[in-house]
Amino acid sequence: MREGLSVAEAQRLILEATAPLGAETLAAGEALGRVLAEPVVATRTLPPEDNSAMDGYAVRAADVAGAPVHLPVAFEIPAGGVAPRALRPGEAARILTGAPMPEGADAVVRQEDAERRGERVRVDVAVPAGESVRPAGEDVRAGETIFAAGVRLAPAHLGMLASLGRTIVSVHQCPRVALLSGGDELVEPDASVAGGRIVSSNSYALAAQCREVGAEPRYLGIARDDPADIERRLRTGLGCDVLVSSAGVSVGDRDHVRPVLEKLGCRLHFWGVHMKPGYPFVFGSFEGRGGPLVFGLPGNPVSAMVTFEQFVRPALLRLAGHQAVWRPRITATLGETLTKKAGRMHFVRVRLEREGPRIVARTAGNQSSGALRSMTEAQGLLLFPAEATRIAEGQTAQVQVLDLAVLAPASSGV
Repeated sequence: MREGLSVAEAQRLILEATAPLGAETLAAGEALGRVLAEPVVATRTLPPEDNSAMDGYAVRAADVAGAPVHLPVAFEIPAGGVAPRALRPGEAARILTGAPMPEGADAVVRQEDAERRGERVRVDVAVPAGESVRPAGEDVRAGETIFAAGVRLAPAHLGMLASLGRTIVSVHQCPRVALLSGGDELVEPDASVAGGRIVSSNSYALAAQCREVGAEPRYLGIARDDPADIERRLRTGLGCDVLVSSAGVSVGDRDHVRPVLEKLGCRLHFWGVHMKPGYPFVFGSFEGRGGPLVFGLPGNPVSAMVTFEQFVRPALLRLAGHQAVWRPRITATLGETLTKKAGRMHFVRVRLEREGPRIVARTAGNQSSGALRSMTEAQGLLLFPAEATRIAEGQTAQVQVLDLAVLAPASSGV
């Protein structure tokens, strides 16, 4: 097992060991946010025939070239209807948006550019052939590949699937994540914290981080500092796609998770990442056995959340078939000077504020790995490079954006 990797190297090794999960069929209306496991090929042409883009009058362009002209209204075509016959030279047909063009007509005069008087209409403008007509196949032609495999389904995709008559789709499965907390000091939120007990907040935060990316968390409970209890609980999570343990992966007398994992057949690929918070991190897998990917996170609340962000979140997205697995990054201007020792990359919790054309980053309170409140106030994680020791106020740095609302403008801009 390797020890003491850089953040980039750890991320690379994890993604190299992570492949998308298999496919499942799902009702198209329930597939928002899921990733297609196969291409979608159109079996319909859209629109299926030439139709009107406006309420107005279907005409032959040649008949209105000398506008203003008066034409008899031969018939009407409602949306969803069909023309009773072809349009003859010198005639017009009342037509509504979406209605099929009658044979013989090649243009539509908007109703704003015409005046109906009984059975006749006065056309006030000349229109060219094709005016306000949606040609058949303008949007989609049967046989076209509309969506490639790997596309994340957004609302417009679901609308298109409905238009194509697709009621079910093949999508990558959602990863199932077994979550284990560990430590004799931990209790559930409704239990007493007397005697130095600590609420197991990690299980709630990590489960929420799983749900945020569409993964399905399964809580294994709190394991005591006892190898037998840890093994019993871990065994119940081996049927999941990912196993995440918080605490118990360091080198203390009561850190039993790593040896228990190895006993269960897990190969530990590396331990320790040169980052703060979050050095005591372990990654492993059950190679050749179909078991889960294994992530051992530190026990401190911020360390657990930050290591989840950097290592578990991208793997969950890759498992679900996503091609984009990283948080958006921006360049922000420091609103204060930051210093540290060389050797570890720091993920600094920062607030982000717009000041004119710039986005300014300032620390979000206490940077202790146990200060969970700072994570509630952080809108981003500023990347303080491993060998850097100082970033002065006014200089710029890269920030992983946690809260996309900070990028939203104050007005719509229209």
